Amino acid sequence: MVRNYVRKTARGLTPREVIIAAARQVRQGGKIRKVAETHSIPYSTLHKYVNTISVENEEVVSIGYIKNKQVIPTEIEKQLVDYVTKSADIYFGLPPTEVRKLAYEVCMANNISVPEKWVTQQRAGEDWFSSFMKRHPNLSIRKPEATSLARQMSFNRANVQAFYDNLETVFRRHQFQAGDVWNMDETGITTVHRPERIVARRGFKQVGSVTSGERGTLVTLACAVSVTGNILPPFFIFPRVHFREHFISGGPVGCKGAANQSGWMKEEHFLQFLQHFVANVKPSVDKPCLLLLDNHESHLSVAGLDFAKENGITMLSFPPHCSHRLQPLDLSVYGPLKKHVNTACNAWMVNNPGKPMCIYDIPGIVKAALPLAATLSNIQAGFCKAGIYPFNRDVFTDEHFNPSSVTDRAMPDGSPTASTSSSVAPHRFSPEDVRPYPKAPPRKNQGVNKRRRKTAILTDTPVKRELENRKAEAKKTLFKKAPQKAQQKAPVKKASKAAKPKRCRERDSSESEDEEFCLVCLELYKHSRPREVWVQCVFCKNWAHELCTAGNAVYVCQNCED
Repeated sequence: MVRNYVRKTARGLTPREVIIAAARQVRQGGKIRKVAETHSIPYSTLHKYVNTISVENEEVVSIGYIKNKQVIPTEIEKQLVDYVTKSADIYFGLPPTEVRKLAYEVCMANNISVPEKWVTQQRAGEDWFSSFMKRHPNLSIRKPEATSLARQMSFNRANVQAFYDNLETVFRRHQFQAGDVWNMDETGITTVHRPERIVARRGFKQVGSVTSGERGTLVTLACAVSVTGNILPPFFIFPRVHFREHFISGGPVGCKGAANQSGWMKEEHFLQFLQHFVANVKPSVDKPCLLLLDNHESHLSVAGLDFAKENGITMLSFPPHCSHRLQPLDLSVYGPLKKHVNTACNAWMVNNPGKPMCIYDIPGIVKAALPLAATLSNIQAGFCKAGIYPFNRDVFTDEHFNPSSVTDRAMPDGSPTASTSSSVAPHRFSPEDVRPYPKAPPRKNQGVNKRRRKTAILTDTPVKRELENRKAEAKKTLFKKAPQKAQQKAPVKKASKAAKPKRCRERDSSESEDEEFCLVCLELYKHSRPREVWVQCVFCKNWAHELCTAGNAVYVCQNCED
């Protein structure tokens, strides 16, 4: 089949209106040869249409070459395009093979005759798909970005509007100016960078570039920016037990650091970050500021909220799993930052041949990359795109919320539905009839998940009091005796095969076990999810969620580390 046919003549290109007008002239008494010459129409062509066109059929008569017959009618093909587009919008896009299968299934459902090869392969042919893509230039084959199920479900209109309601409340309450609105977020910088594209000779399938190692060590970088483009000196968290000042000797001016075994942000380090923030921004009760941040557990410590409230910091959290749309730093700063960090790491490797990069070199890398990424235009674009400043609660349209529609569940309705008549005229089956869009089933009767968080003004008294009560309840059992099962000796294993002491508790556990709590997030065991894995400290025999730990081979809690 000729996929890219090139026309060789100009025959049959006379516009329809010109031929109809010429035929009318001939019917009104004009000479056919003279009219044909006047309108630049071949005599034989005009003669044919004069005998074909009449007053009654001018609007329906076929003029010009007849279009090649399509296997799928235009109307159904348009429905197929709409189906493919919507499937991509809800993050369940179809690869080319599935589009061909769907086209074949639609033809079979509508009793459309198809080529014999389609029946043999149970899908439409490659030639049909190529022509289908050419007939619809608004479609293209794209590589999708992996998106977690939590992000797909959480970014919905209810969560987003609740955030904008809280944002509008704090704006009305404090009348914040542009310089008073700050966004804080963490990101990870690793010692192994991603090489940039290079110029190399042809003929070699594999082109290499030197990195420090196979797997890098991650250092947490906490940044804060304001709408006016001010940048807080960065705060580093190193994967070390004790922090030393030489860790940040080559970093940006005014930067601070901390250390823990995992290198992640923890409650005590977030309090240090707030102290660093107050020392540089200098907010007060008389001159407050707004700090936007995600609702990670480390940001919800009572000590941190008390310190923020005493120093005039209003903390507003984003809805969970919505930072990819609402976090200004994620939207417009951290993407360019990672690119400039890779460039700086590549330059460092060139200037230090044969030397691997270590975590103490990362502050110097950030010093070179951060000013290039956190520009005024980038920062303001992030706040504007998120609808934070200038405030715009309608920045997201229905198309942005399409992915969450898959898990929208209608409320049960007990009212009777009207019966439909079975004498409906037969209709064509659309692609949605043949293959319905993915839809989550109704939820089973489950208890309320108390670990699920939502957007909130964290420094407001009711929210802060709720966090205080939750942690006070957990601390009541701090010195209680560990459960009997926890004191049982684990089976002896070889030293070379030391494993992480995991335990999946069953729901028929004793009452004393239910009073156990996680050493990290302080959640009671009786509030944990079914079959959630807990791990035990090898020294004090207390417990923690596996997800709250650093994932080391043997778990040692922070109290025993110190």
